[in-house]
This record gives sequence, structure tokens and C-alpha cells, in this order.
Amino acid sequence: MSLTTKEIGHVMNLLREDTVSTTTFDSLGSALQRLGFNKHDHFRVGSSIVLLLQNRDLLPGPNQRLAAIYLLYDMYKAEPVASNPFATVFVHLLQNTQNLTISHEIPAMGKLPPLSSSEKAFLSQLISLPNKDLVKRTPKQVLFSEGENTSHPQKSVYDVSGLQLSLVERQSQLPVLNKTGIPCVMPHPEPPNMQKADPPSDSKPVQQQVLESLLSGKSAPMTENIRPTFVRPIPLLHPPDNELVWMNPTLPARHKFLWDSQMTKNTNKAGEVRKLMTKAFKNPLTNGQQQQLLAQLNDDSKLVYHVGLTPAKLPDLVENNPLVAIEVLLMLMQSSQITEYFSVLVNMEMSLHSMEVVNRLTTAVELPTEFIHLYISNCISTCETIKDKYMQNRLVRLVCVFLQSLIRNRIINVKDLFIEVQAFCIEFSRIREAAGLFRLLKQLDTAEAEAAKK
Repeated sequence: MSLTTKEIGHVMNLLREDTVSTTTFDSLGSALQRLGFNKHDHFRVGSSIVLLLQNRDLLPGPNQRLAAIYLLYDMYKAEPVASNPFATVFVHLLQNTQNLTISHEIPAMGKLPPLSSSEKAFLSQLISLPNKDLVKRTPKQVLFSEGENTSHPQKSVYDVSGLQLSLVERQSQLPVLNKTGIPCVMPHPEPPNMQKADPPSDSKPVQQQVLESLLSGKSAPMTENIRPTFVRPIPLLHPPDNELVWMNPTLPARHKFLWDSQMTKNTNKAGEVRKLMTKAFKNPLTNGQQQQLLAQLNDDSKLVYHVGLTPAKLPDLVENNPLVAIEVLLMLMQSSQITEYFSVLVNMEMSLHSMEVVNRLTTAVELPTEFIHLYISNCISTCETIKDKYMQNRLVRLVCVFLQSLIRNRIINVKDLFIEVQAFCIEFSRIREAAGLFRLLKQLDTAEAEAAKK
């Protein structure tokens, strides 16, 4: 957390009032990178900048304050604003509340300064829709724009409600003790220009000396908060003879053992379902695991949207656990992504399990006709292009049985695929199942012709 004396000097030189007032924001960000701070140093530097912001006697100039705010953003500009560890600083600055507690991920050092309307407008654009022209300005130009535009209202401040929700969710995972404490560094009660302290005896400015004592060394107070003592009762002292009497009770009638029936029950159903589904993507589940997974999904229909099943993972689930894939797809029939799941199922490599899934789906729900036709075409194409004769014969048998099932159950209309399926049967007429499918087609064609004559 602490900085070295050299690093403190670099940061202070970068934030000097005469330097930042005439330097553009993007130049400030580039200058910080040239100082040798890498990505792992950004949090230490940002925490130091927050301390400067919260103590007005350490960073008195308005141009310095605006430059410091920009550096907090620039160090994490490649990430979403909600992922910036100093995002709570932006929220508090835009809310213009002077008595707010800083995020518990960073040291709480005091109160943040209120921002002017032009500074708020700049920060709002920075964290919402930054553009090249915005960072080409200098802090002095941003502050000067407030005086120029007094007759025109400033743009509305960025709505921080969505950002606050993300931060609250992240902070809710922190221990309760981390959410308590007050800073052990207090700002000077008088503004810098009113201080009457004597000049320092050595050549180093007082501000530099204070910062070195606050930010450098292993025991730097910037990392410390004063927290309340965790109060707990002192354990009672028992006579030596009776202290362990509960281990060997002598009066059984007075001792009753109580069993908590909820102790072994898993209250985190969603977590357990996700674990089982993760296993289902990789390996076949046992019968017990399948029943447990499906039972929990049936108990809460919304769980299926939180088990981690995406269209890209569907082929793995189909190949390893086709029964689970069937039930999950049936639960997702009302999902807005069901078309994507169908598309993946159609284009995945043909296998016994994929046919089983499609066949069960067609008997359970009414699938789109174009989906079934596309899957049949894919099966026929796979059989025609495979080189291994043994595998080819095996797949042809599977496809023929699959098509006969669809035809007999009146799930598909033979007219729509008659020519394609007939050509497929003729090509593989040496296989008994293909010959049987061909006879079925002829019977249906003959029956239809006789019905038309009547």
C-alpha cells in the first residue's frame, strides 16, 4: 500500500498547481506512465491520490483536484467503470454529499471536496461517454468554462444509480468489520492560505514531509483505520470438578440431546445445481445425480436460467447427458434464446445422442418445421460424406430408424422431403433399414395416389 519517497516525489511533481493548470488531461495520463508505474502500482498510487483529495491542505489547488480525479479514472480506463476500485469516489463526488464514507476496498481518510457544476459535468462525461476532445482540454479550461457558461445550464449529471447497485453488490460480500472505522488522518481545520505555521527549518517543504510520513514506510497511517473493539463476554470459570461434566453425564434423565434437522440440508440450491451442471458438460452423470439435478430444476423453474448452460455448451451436454439435455431444453422453450439452442443442435455433429434428443423433443413439443427439415438434411449429408464404411453403415441405420419414427408419428410431411429421402434410400439400398424406409415411402405415395383418385 505504501509508496517510496521517490514515488511520492514523482506524484507530487506531477500534481503541482503550475504544472497541471497548463497540461492536458491525456498528457497527465501519459506522464504518469512514463514515471515507471506499472499496472500493479496503480492501486497504491490511486489510494495516495484519494488521501490528497480528502485532505484539502495537502491538495489545495482546484486544478490539482481535477487532475487527481482524472488520474483515478485514467489508471483503469480500459476496464468498466464499475470495476474501477475508486468508482465509489466518482459516485460520492457526483452526489455532492460532503459527509460520505469511502468504499471499504480503499482507505477511508476523510471527506471528499464538493465539486463545481463544470467539474461535475466533466466527470460525468468522463465516466459515461469520454471522447478525444474532452481529454485534450486542461483543468484550467474546464474550470474557466463555468464562468463562461453561467447563462447556459450545464449538462445533466450522470445517473449513478446503476453504478451504485453494482458497487453495493460488491461491497455486500465484504466482512462486517471492514465496514466500520474512522480515519486516523485529520485535515488541517484552516485553509492553507490561512495557516500561520512557521516555515520549515530544512529545505524540504512541509507538505512533502507530511506526505512522506503518511505514505511511506511499512507503518504508513494511510492504511490504518480506527475501529471499535469487538466486545465479547469473558468465558465463565467453572470449578475444576464440574467443568467437563457434560462429557460424561452422570444423570441421563436430565440431559436431552437435540438434533437440528436442518443442519445437513443444503440451502444453496443454485450453487449445487451449477456444480452438477458443470459435471454434466464434461462427463456422464450417475442416475442419482441426474435425478437430483432434474428434481431441483423442477422445484424452481427459474433455476434453469442460472445453471450456466449457453448455446455453445449444448453439444457437450447432449453427448454426455442426453436425458438432461432433453429436460433442460423443454424448460427453455419459452426462453428468448431457444432459437439459438435449436440452431446449435441442428449444426452439431450427428450422433445417436443428438438424434435421441431431437426425436424426444419432436414427440414432446411442436418444433419449427424448418428446424426438423434442416436437421434431416444435415443427417443425410453426414452419411454421404463419411469415409469410414463401418461408421457410415451404422449412421445410415440410425437415420433410417429416426426418419421412420418421424413419418409414422406424423411429425413431418413426407411430401416436403420426398425427393431427398428417396435419393438417400436408393443410394444406400444395400442396407436393410434403408430398403425398409424406401418401401414405407412407396406405400405412402401409393395410398395418397389412391385417395386422390377417389
